Amino acid sequence: MTNFISRFKKDESGATAIEYGLIAGLISVVIITALVLLGPTLEGVFTGINTELTPTGL
Repeated sequence: MTNFISRFKKDESGATAIEYGLIAGLISVVIITALVLLGPTLEGVFTGINTELTPTGL
């Protein structure tokens, strides 16, 4: 049992995958936060572009 515990403490085989998962999660949170904060501004920009591109005589 002691041998198993000491091997378990030294095993780092999944650490890299966990680190990449944490980094991907953090990047996702940053992107979602940016979209929530910039959403209304971007909506106004694209509405203005749509207004300018829509023909007025139709």
